[in-house]
Amino acid sequence: MQSLLLLWRGSRFLLHLLTALLLVASAVALPRALGLRPIGLAALTRWWYRRLCRILGLRLTVTGGLAPGILLVANHISWLDIPVLGAQGDIAFLSKAEIRAWPLIGWMAEVLGTLFITRGANQARDIADQIARRARAGQVVVIFPEATTADGTQLRPFHPRLFAAAQESGARLQPVALRYGEPDRLDRIAPFIGDDQPLPHLLRVLRHPGIRVQVQFLPPLASAGLDRKGMAEACRRAIGDALGLPRETGRPGPASPRRARDTGPIQP
Repeated sequence: MQSLLLLWRGSRFLLHLLTALLLVASAVALPRALGLRPIGLAALTRWWYRRLCRILGLRLTVTGGLAPGILLVANHISWLDIPVLGAQGDIAFLSKAEIRAWPLIGWMAEVLGTLFITRGANQARDIADQIARRARAGQVVVIFPEATTADGTQLRPFHPRLFAAAQESGARLQPVALRYGEPDRLDRIAPFIGDDQPLPHLLRVLRHPGIRVQVQFLPPLASAGLDRKGMAEACRRAIGDALGLPRETGRPGPASPRRARDTGPIQP
């Protein structure tokens, strides 16, 4: 049964990737080559992410809504966070610079407006300026301030550097809490951590009968009067409370034996 499910979902997944390539080429790359504006990019991108969630068997429950002109701050569990959040609206992501060199995927990410950052290159200030410009223009950018993934049983410290974007733009902060699993237990397949590799993890997701995902958009927080550390702590506290994690440590129980994993679109 799992083999048939893998074959069915895997075929749809590959076809959907091809669809993305055609959409980016026709709706973005071709118009730009002709000196025209991209055609319906935000709506097409959101549709693509929504359909990808269905293909992967992600069953989303969303509470609250995406506020306009905010800096979105999320906890980070998996590469699945990207389609889950991308399905909610016109959202731009950050990615490590290595993704830009990936065949097709790097090109599509760049065309779709992904911000790239080189680790260890002291780019936090420049990226914060770019995020601030987008926020002032009304675009939503999401950051994952834990800088790595966790298994959902804990929140790692939120690094404050990229919160400078909120200082520069005056944008409000909107925490969003992500949780994979049933109400009484976390899903153990969804987290992309430890020694996980992209392809084996994708295959496990495709064989999964269905992963429940809870997305909680929390009330926006004003950034005025807070320094970067204060913003980071306020967002971490709001997300931890929404997920039911103790405020002192963020850990309701023993942490997973698997180490956190550095995935693609993760911020420093």
